[in-house]
Amino acid sequence: MLRHVPNVSDPRLLVDAASRDDAAVFRLSNDRAVVATVDFFTPIVDDPSAWGAIAAANALSDIYAMGATPLFGLNLVGWPRDTLPLDMLGEVIESAAAVARRAGCLVVGGHSVDDPEPKFGMAVFGEVHPDRMLTNAGACAGDLLVLTKPLGTGILATALKRDALLPAGMADAVASMTTLNDGAMRAALRVGVSACTDITGFGLTGHLGNILAASRVAAELAYERLPILPHAWNLASRGFVPGGTLRNLESANAEWDPSLTEAERALCGDAQTSGGLLLAVPPAQHAELIAALGDEATPVAATVGRIVGGPAGALRVSRTLELPE
Repeated sequence: MLRHVPNVSDPRLLVDAASRDDAAVFRLSNDRAVVATVDFFTPIVDDPSAWGAIAAANALSDIYAMGATPLFGLNLVGWPRDTLPLDMLGEVIESAAAVARRAGCLVVGGHSVDDPEPKFGMAVFGEVHPDRMLTNAGACAGDLLVLTKPLGTGILATALKRDALLPAGMADAVASMTTLNDGAMRAALRVGVSACTDITGFGLTGHLGNILAASRVAAELAYERLPILPHAWNLASRGFVPGGTLRNLESANAEWDPSLTEAERALCGDAQTSGGLLLAVPPAQHAELIAALGDEATPVAATVGRIVGGPAGALRVSRTLELPE
C-alpha cells in the first residue's frame, strides 16, 4: 500500500512514509517540529468503553514512539446509526477522551460517517524538538532490544470474537492496551536509545523489520524471552490466530529455529493493538534503561534480542539467547 503514497521532497519534512516510521514529522523551526499520526479500527472487545480507551491509547502511541508530546486529537467515527444506539457511541467517545486527558491531549473535534460496521480512532498531533526525536533508523550492531508490553492481543481478540474466550479472559490484555506508552518514552529519552518503534498491526517481527531496514542492520530474537499475555499461547496452539498475524509471518524476512512451533511463531508475529515500545539501546545504557522503565512502571521491561551485523532486514528467531536481564 505504501508504494502508492506519492514521494514528497521538502527539507522541512523530517520523517515521512518512506522509512515506515510511526508518524510524520514536519519541522516548524530550528527547535520545533509537529508530529502527526492517524489510526482507527473496528471493535476488538465487546465493551464500548474499553474499545474507546484502547483506540485512544493506540493512536497516542505513535506520538510517543517518536519521542513527542501529544497536543490535540480529532475523533474519527464510522457508525451504523440505524442499528447501534448513539448512546453506545457516546461511551466510546467519553472513554477515549478520558485517556486523552490522561495524556494531556486535547480532543478538539473530529468527523463521523454512517457506516455499516462501527469504526473508531483518532488523528493525533504532537510536538518534538527536531534534534531529540526518536526514529526507527538509528539501531547499531550490538544494541540490545527491549520490549515494554506483552504480546498476544491479536490472538486473544480473535478468540473473543469466535466465542472461545470469555470477556474476563481479556482483562490483562485490556489493561495492557489501555496503558499509555508515555512512561516508556520518558525512560527512552532519559537514557538515550538508538531507535524506537511501537508494536501494532505488523507484530513484533514486522515492526522490528522496519527498524532493521531503516537502520541497515540485522537482528536476533529469543522466543523464550518474549513476554506473553495469559491464555495467548494456549489459544494460538488451538488455531485462534488472526489473518493479520498470518500475513505478518508470510512477509517476515526471518530464519526460524526449527524447534519453534506454529503457535510460538504466531506469537512472534501477532498483530498487536496498542502494543509496547520496542527500544534498541547500546549495551552500556541497558541496565539504566531497565531501571528507568521500572521507575515508570511499564507493563514489562523485557530484553528480547539484539542487533547484529548482516544483510539489512535479516532476522533470526531462536528459542533462546544469552542476553542480560
